[in-house]
Amino acid sequence: MYHTILVTGGAGYIGSHTCISLLEAGYEVVVVDNFSNSNPLALKRVQEISHRSLNVYSVDICDRAPLKEVFLRHKIDAVIHFAGLKAVGESVEKPLAYYRNNVYGSIVLSEVMAAAGVKTLIFSSSATVYGMSENVPFKEDAPTSATNPYGRTKLFIEEILRDICVADPEWSVTLLRYFNPVGAHPCGKIGEDPSGIPNNLMPYISQVAVGRRDKLTIFGKDYPTPDGTGVRDFIHVCDLAEGHVRALEKIRASAGISVFNLGTGRGYSVLDVVKSFEATNKIKIPYIFAPRRPGDIAVSYADPQKAKEILGWEVKRNLEDMVRDAWNWQKKNPEGYA
Repeated sequence: MYHTILVTGGAGYIGSHTCISLLEAGYEVVVVDNFSNSNPLALKRVQEISHRSLNVYSVDICDRAPLKEVFLRHKIDAVIHFAGLKAVGESVEKPLAYYRNNVYGSIVLSEVMAAAGVKTLIFSSSATVYGMSENVPFKEDAPTSATNPYGRTKLFIEEILRDICVADPEWSVTLLRYFNPVGAHPCGKIGEDPSGIPNNLMPYISQVAVGRRDKLTIFGKDYPTPDGTGVRDFIHVCDLAEGHVRALEKIRASAGISVFNLGTGRGYSVLDVVKSFEATNKIKIPYIFAPRRPGDIAVSYADPQKAKEILGWEVKRNLEDMVRDAWNWQKKNPEGYA
């Protein structure tokens, strides 16, 4: 039975929601985060919501000595690895920062884990590894490729972890490929709080709704989709968090590497999401169209069957839940955690 789980990047959007799921499932949780793109207040609220305490360390995964210290201080049983830079556009502008933080950081983490005898890891990967293919729904055995440095870091880390498992059969690694996480914990105390202009649709809509932005810009209205806007597999962040707990329960029994999609298995267009947000929350969202962004595909959604069969995991929440919870977080926290 695993007892203590180290969560890297645990103060981030998906990390903080996963910490709640882990605490509610009875695990002890240790968080390391450098807070470069997250806020310590998120972890304070995680503890309020779950009525449990966390051990929190302000540590960068690239810094070997303090990371090693965390493993010496706690008897870690498994690691869930979220820590990473994650903006596609920024990765094109600053590729070296992405390779250093994401790839080198993952190497340091893996080395420190091995030295401590901790060889169980769940890695936060991404549907971006399916590249520009539009062979939907994406199955786990689909060919992988990347169209930007961010996606390449995810792909490289997946390959590095595969090689580790080949070299040392004691390792047990699960790669979770997420589709588009949205929404927030239903209590409205934690949620997505991007710095600067949001890269993702839902926080952009929410910031328009709360008056932080004038209007939503929709990139592309000429895709070969029912309404011309891009179609994505949006998944509630709480469903995603629960997927990590299921993966942790499953990973105990198996060595080697396994990979699972975490998505709903259906796509919603940008306009579907806007209309659902307006109807559910009774708020008008003004929007304009702009040309397509380079590297955006028309349609992307998961085949989540493998996660259902092997992990016993499936989504419980629908689009209405996603837009309601996203708005509940934003209206209670108009400026995010600020």
